[in-house]
Amino acid sequence: MMMRMAYMIYIPWLLVAQFLLLVPLTTSKVPAIIVFGDSSVDAGNNNVIPTLLKSNFKPYGRNFPGGRATGRFCNGRVPPDFISEAYGLKPLIPAYLDPAYTIADFATGVCFASAGTGYDNATSAVLNVIPMWKELEYYKDYQNKLRAYLGIEKANEILSEALYLLSLGTNDFLLNYYVFPTRRSQFSIEEYQDFLVGLSGNFIRDLYALGARKISLTGVPPLGCLPLERLTNKMGHHGCNEKYNDVSLEFNGKLQNLVRRLNKELRGVTVAFADSYQSIDQMITRPSLYGFEVVGVACCSTGTFEISYLCNEHNPLTCLDANKYVFWDAFHPTEKTNRIVVDHYIDSLLVRFR
Repeated sequence: MMMRMAYMIYIPWLLVAQFLLLVPLTTSKVPAIIVFGDSSVDAGNNNVIPTLLKSNFKPYGRNFPGGRATGRFCNGRVPPDFISEAYGLKPLIPAYLDPAYTIADFATGVCFASAGTGYDNATSAVLNVIPMWKELEYYKDYQNKLRAYLGIEKANEILSEALYLLSLGTNDFLLNYYVFPTRRSQFSIEEYQDFLVGLSGNFIRDLYALGARKISLTGVPPLGCLPLERLTNKMGHHGCNEKYNDVSLEFNGKLQNLVRRLNKELRGVTVAFADSYQSIDQMITRPSLYGFEVVGVACCSTGTFEISYLCNEHNPLTCLDANKYVFWDAFHPTEKTNRIVVDHYIDSLLVRFR
């Protein structure tokens, strides 16, 4: 009888223990995900601005819910969508400029990112996209709308407890520094890295001054392994451009140092570094471990140079199964890759930002 009673007591406590393990996922204090950056996280803001860099047409979005091309540079969802879902929030984060959404939709997550932008204002000017200072202005506008919608106290609580995601830098190097001569005539590559790190720090300080306290800063991927860079690496037999990969690693190291400094400098803030380089590099070097078959070219069209309008749904060479590919177009990962990248660091985010 005593053994039976002990067993009956044990089972409820086991269930309680299991429930407590789930608490960080289900009762997180993160009430919203707020996104800044470039095409790695753009949810469709470029759809409504006068730029050639768009992806609101097929085959983009062919694996997105409903098969919709939303303006995400992917066949499906991008990292902030998966992060939002992991926090028990909605599985899709809407673009702030999308007229289909209102402040009610943005209360639990919003994206200000613009494909083609960078830390450097000169980068955003290349393709006439939204510069980072303008993304910040949109955020200020969002703050005002949120306070009018929820009241000042509730809105400020959301703004201070929200998780802020920053993901950019690729365009500064590949679209700006290495293509156009202006920055190369002004900076060595090391000096340009330092210049960008300074801009990143200033942006985070601006966010902090506006109430942000939980910030995740994403580094750049292995730039030399993007399909377009492999295509142009003729001397390297179309392998990864190790010069560009070294730039990525050096820049990411400087961003990590920035994160350490900001955590000491800004009272009450938590800034985390999200390393996309290592996870993507692992998928490229050991693809079979993740179920990939193709790493050197992308799924869309020939998979070598196509991006935006060059990624055409009528091209007969576009792959049938994007899950076999690390890259969707010449610059952007597939949805499967995005999910794996998030899986690699979501546990640390859930622990640090609760």
